[in-house]
Amino acid sequence: MSIPFIRNYDFDYGRCDQLSPMVQRVVADNPGPFTYTGTGVFIIGDKNVAVIDPGPDTPAHKAALDKALDGRNVTHVLVTHHHIDHSPLAKPLAEAHDCQVYGYGLQPRPPQGGEVRLEAGDDLSFKPDVEIRDGKIINGDGWTIEAIHTPGHTSNHLCYALKEENTLFSGDHIMGWSTSVVSPPDGDMGDYLNSLRRVYDRHFDILRPTHGPAITDVDVFVKAYIDHRMAREMQIAEAVESGLTDIFEIVGKLYANIDKRLHPAAAHSVLSHLIHMRQDGRVKADGPDGLKQSYRPA
Repeated sequence: MSIPFIRNYDFDYGRCDQLSPMVQRVVADNPGPFTYTGTGVFIIGDKNVAVIDPGPDTPAHKAALDKALDGRNVTHVLVTHHHIDHSPLAKPLAEAHDCQVYGYGLQPRPPQGGEVRLEAGDDLSFKPDVEIRDGKIINGDGWTIEAIHTPGHTSNHLCYALKEENTLFSGDHIMGWSTSVVSPPDGDMGDYLNSLRRVYDRHFDILRPTHGPAITDVDVFVKAYIDHRMAREMQIAEAVESGLTDIFEIVGKLYANIDKRLHPAAAHSVLSHLIHMRQDGRVKADGPDGLKQSYRPA
């Protein structure tokens, strides 16, 4: 089953849009291959609000967010994970409103062997004021948010569920415009699949990713996300069974019809699947996992 991607939505950079009775969004002007049209910053509530993923600390974006928050009080700043398109403005925003920053808190595992992670980049200086874990309930003025630990994209990724609207702010865990990057060693495919299933089992009415448009046919979309990953894993297993042991050979076969400039990212995706398959005993290798490792049928 193909993923029913949603790529078009109405926004202007810096504009504050009312998305629902309890949710507003300001989109930062930082488009790119990992941010799509830019970072969508969510404001929850009316006068006393929570802000989810404040985004990059740039003058234009900070001015736009300050304008959207004029006359209001930020009581909580929530961060899904510590990438530079999500968390840098968190501390300055919290200091301006005399509140605290909430997040999982563990820093991502660094790349191994000099490998560069194919991400927007890690905000390694970020540290939340309050470290929270799965199931933490945060109560505000007319709103209730639950933290849901969803490792996979990163080991410290959190989604936030707004009880009053049965909405999940999904960060980079599930996006409407694209699949999410799962890049080892911090990204973990086994964790990612388990986290997707957890979200599916909650049957949210709407998902609001940090990048791109909302997802409204949630169960269908998340099921397609899971099916896509499982189908890719089957293709990789068939490639290994056919005698392809090198990751870049597998990429060349499975991604022959996509731009070769995207093949390095595809290699990281294939590696994440092979690590998961090795953990499950479906493939084996003689040394540590990595892009240069040779994998063969178990």
